Amino acid sequence: MLPHPSRPASRAALHAALRQRIIDLDLAPGAVLRESELTADHGVSRTPIRECLIMLRQEGFVEVLPQVGTFVARVDPRRVADAQFIREAVETTSLQQVDYPLDAQVAERLKANVASQQGTEDDVAAFVALDEEFHRGLLALSGRESAWDAIASERAHLDRARRLGLAEVTPVMYIAEHAEILDAVLSGDREHALDALRRHVRAVFSDIDRVRERMPELFTPEA
Repeated sequence: MLPHPSRPASRAALHAALRQRIIDLDLAPGAVLRESELTADHGVSRTPIRECLIMLRQEGFVEVLPQVGTFVARVDPRRVADAQFIREAVETTSLQQVDYPLDAQVAERLKANVASQQGTEDDVAAFVALDEEFHRGLLALSGRESAWDAIASERAHLDRARRLGLAEVTPVMYIAEHAEILDAVLSGDREHALDALRRHVRAVFSDIDRVRERMPELFTPEA
């Protein structure tokens, strides 16, 4: 039995927990999903598990093959590209709307975040948490922090692809990119910050190419 937090407080929490396991690759692309195992892992009955699997299927994270079984959906590069497009549009638009002088409290929060990232080179889970906090903080500079949660469903496909990429390399490059973005924002060089941000959020495509070359079975076939 996997050591996961059991007995979620609500169906929404159970759905979020299962989706997070898929994003974190704890439930890997192509893995078989057995209701009996999931009920034991999460301490719930089969009915909420079944309902959550239906929801995850609708979101593109679960695949059901009649007479075969239920599986974690493989990564679909097209959905990743759509999610990346949405995220880039939201983040760059937000950055364009940042007013100077910056909100001092948010700026200090971002500086502390980047400083903390320096110790996560060998800890992917810690880096991912700080990475999310960093990008949420960038949105907060223009008062758009709530947009991060608004795009959570589509962003999840992008997050899973990025976790695959981080399984191949350390976060060092991404930490340096965060520092470059923040330095440009703090210095008032908006164009440099926008260029660095675009390069940063588009890196997922090279990550996908690298991982797919070694493990094509984790991805859906593309035309």
